Amino acid sequence: WRGREGAPCSTLVPSDEVTINYRHGLPVITLMLPTRSERCQFTVKPVVTTVGAFLQDVQREDKGIERAEVFARDGTKVSDATLMEVLLMNDFKLVINNTAYIVSPPVKDKLSSEHATEMEDIKSLVHRLFVALHLEDHQIRKERELLQKLDHLKGELLPLEQMKARIMDSADAKTSRLLWVGLALMSTQGGALAWLTWWVYSWDIMEPVTYFITYGSAMAFYAYFVLTKQDYIYPHAKDRQFLHYFYRKSKKQRFNVERYNKLKDDLAEVEESLRRLRQPLHLRLPIQEINDKD
Repeated sequence: WRGREGAPCSTLVPSDEVTINYRHGLPVITLMLPTRSERCQFTVKPVVTTVGAFLQDVQREDKGIERAEVFARDGTKVSDATLMEVLLMNDFKLVINNTAYIVSPPVKDKLSSEHATEMEDIKSLVHRLFVALHLEDHQIRKERELLQKLDHLKGELLPLEQMKARIMDSADAKTSRLLWVGLALMSTQGGALAWLTWWVYSWDIMEPVTYFITYGSAMAFYAYFVLTKQDYIYPHAKDRQFLHYFYRKSKKQRFNVERYNKLKDDLAEVEESLRRLRQPLHLRLPIQEINDKD
């Protein structure tokens, strides 16, 4: 029998060399160890044990086994990650060195619906007991991991925060200077119009000039709306100019804004996870003990 392409032919052995019996609900596989020439029993947990783990147990029991594989009846190799529960549903071939054993698992009696319900209840109870016994250890271990991640993020953010503070101070100073320059220009314009109206020309001459200045200002505000899709509101305009200076300065000093925002988001997420984890109802610890940890 050729188990797979390129593999040597193996000697077929009757199925009585490898037997499977159920004891206390668990399958017991009995086979002959080739080097030790003695039969050995392997009790497997079908819902936990994989084919690879079973084969490793067999090779550990007999160091003379160089090859241990499992094939389906059609010759396809069974993956080591397959659960024994799945393997024991059908006949298969167990290859040890150059000997292939035809294995026919016994048909396990199907559980009645009432017994199946009882088994599900027992599994649920065991799961709840496991959670109750190990939840505190798990949460404390998770808290330690979050604290380590929090310290790491804060360490990465510290130099970025210092650089950001310097950039923000520079951008705020430039924005304030721009506002004062605008106020100075408006004051100069008002003084010039007053001087031309009362000392050089008359109001009849200056009235059209002031009209077109007002109309030009309206056109400038409308152009601002067309370009920015926002009304010209002084606080919004100031914030927009601040961001312009901030990003231009960040580019010059190679301050990675995207990385900074990503670290801030990660930090906020870790702090929120830590806050939820430290709640007394989730941690299941006395409030005094939590306060001592804080």
